[in-house]
Amino acid sequence: MTSEIYRDAWGVPHLRADSAHALARLQGSVTARDRAWQLEVERHRARGTSASFLGPEALSWDCFVRRARLDDTARRCFEELERRDAETADWVRAYVDGVNEGLAAADAPEFTRVGLAPGRWEPWTPLAVWLATHILFAGFPAKLWREEAVRHLGPEAVGLFATDGPGTSGSNGWLVAGARTVTGQAVIAGDPHRFIEDPGVYQQIRLACDEFDVVGLAVPGVPGIAHFGHTGTVAWAITNAMADYQDLYRERLRRTGAGVEALGPDGTWRRVARHTELVRVAGEETVEVEVLETERGPVIAGGPEGLDDGTPLALTLRHPPRVTADLGFQALLPLLRARRVADVDRAFDLWVEPVDVVQAADTEGGLLHRVAGRVPLRAEANGVRLATAWEPGHEWTGWREMPRAGLSDGVAVMANQRGPAARLGVEFAPPHRADRIRALLGERRQWSASDMPAIHTDTRLASAAPLLDRLSALDDLTGPAAELRERLLSWDRRMDADSQDAARFAALRSALVRRLAAHPAFAALANPPAYPEVFLPWLALLPRVGFALEHLLRAEELYGIDRAALVREAVEEVAGRPAARWGDTHRLAPWQALPDPGRQAPALSGDHDCVLCTSAVPGWTDLAARGPAARYVWDLARREDSLWVVPYGASGLPGHPHHHDQLPLWLKGELVPVVTDWAQLKKESDDE
Repeated sequence: MTSEIYRDAWGVPHLRADSAHALARLQGSVTARDRAWQLEVERHRARGTSASFLGPEALSWDCFVRRARLDDTARRCFEELERRDAETADWVRAYVDGVNEGLAAADAPEFTRVGLAPGRWEPWTPLAVWLATHILFAGFPAKLWREEAVRHLGPEAVGLFATDGPGTSGSNGWLVAGARTVTGQAVIAGDPHRFIEDPGVYQQIRLACDEFDVVGLAVPGVPGIAHFGHTGTVAWAITNAMADYQDLYRERLRRTGAGVEALGPDGTWRRVARHTELVRVAGEETVEVEVLETERGPVIAGGPEGLDDGTPLALTLRHPPRVTADLGFQALLPLLRARRVADVDRAFDLWVEPVDVVQAADTEGGLLHRVAGRVPLRAEANGVRLATAWEPGHEWTGWREMPRAGLSDGVAVMANQRGPAARLGVEFAPPHRADRIRALLGERRQWSASDMPAIHTDTRLASAAPLLDRLSALDDLTGPAAELRERLLSWDRRMDADSQDAARFAALRSALVRRLAAHPAFAALANPPAYPEVFLPWLALLPRVGFALEHLLRAEELYGIDRAALVREAVEEVAGRPAARWGDTHRLAPWQALPDPGRQAPALSGDHDCVLCTSAVPGWTDLAARGPAARYVWDLARREDSLWVVPYGASGLPGHPHHHDQLPLWLKGELVPVVTDWAQLKKESDDE
């Protein structure tokens, strides 16, 4: 059996083998060669063992993973996959075999730095990595925030603070039908927004065998190409649908000798599955974790004795993979084998986690715009707040039908706004990014693949309007405050890195957010119950105020707060400050398992509600931890005219020529070509 590895000028692996099984093994081996440290970090994070070498900062995550039983869920899902789809299970095993082969020869310097040796991947490890990567994707901890907001402010607070919060992820994506392109064939483009990590969360790759030849963005540690791919005759892409498919149950637990019982909706107490696990922490004592699971799901916070601060509360998490032992991996091989939109559509019928909006197009003119995934049927209240386990009416009774949508004037846009998935969720992103993409696409009738980067990098900030409207009403300012007002009212509202007015606006916004968050009306939300640390980004008051600022400013009345006075105070604070540019403080702050304190952070354009979505936290920091984790343009006329880029590079090895070589292009909004001619690639190996 022949396996061949080629590389393009950017080090992107192009893999070729005789069969899908051999190709999966090769993909695992090459990924381990390029991303050994990253793979091992993800394996440990999925098992809840990362604190053993990353230290106390990883402890909260590890405890959550253990209590949520993510590794056990992945194991169950793999066992069910073996029963339902033996071919896909064998294909996953082949990938794991390749990973283990590659890790055996790994020589990443990070292992030496922390005294860690690569471990062994199990057949279900890719499923565990996928689950750990996406378990917080739908933002179920937002229900903890809404519970507190409603308790202290009333039901209207749900809508008032509803926005794409600090812990969720999103994306831009747009589909332009052939009638609106210069080639007569469709173009799909976009950029997934995630926490930026180094190495990156997406891996550019090509997978070719006798059955298929696909380019796309893979998730390191997971076989195939799930989210973004182009087979030559059909291409697809996704964004987060912002659906609500995970429930949190308030449980009533009691200890009975050596066991624990939970009160069910029928009024009876039932035994809870219970065991303990030890979590090792580098440099500190080992921590014992009690793992409990009721009929609703694993207990992820609190217990029979309540939370750490004595709050009498225990919370269970119920989510589809734990309930059904299905993670949707049956979709992965059909996606690789897809030839037409109908094939992609059938594959996404098998999709489970996360719930996504899918766009696809093929060379025969087929188009697809749908939601894919699994959302339970249950009481509407389950999606808003905590469900009460011992009360009837909160049970899951089936699965929702996934909505479909069409195109408008030859265009479909998805940017986490209320779109085809509107009836499946509670909180969505504001419509600004989607509206702006539509407006830009409406400026001309014909588009090409090479035109798309200009849309990727648009920096107009529509959400600035409410604050600027409030500023406009302050017509009696004098001195530096009056000068600041005039500058911002004439500002073009573009968050460009070299813009001083963008920096002034951001400073004013942050000053106002801090004042609103400090107002006595919100004091009760400043100190939430002692939930696990991993949930704190959803519970922190300052980010909540920052991301909901336009709602708070536009509300007819806001709990008696004099917003005009606070805007005036903020203007007076910011006016007269030395001139700065937005990029002086708005810089990239990627997550690294082992941070490099001496690393220089590059300046960024964009902002949370720009198409160029580089999210800081107003009032807290201008540093951006979230942004485009990749950019892509799929051309259905000629796949070789497609384009892509990632924030760093193909290699995860520090010092490697392809470790960070795409970063300058990513920062400028440029993309690199997708090479499909094998003659233009450099052959790396030919193993018999």
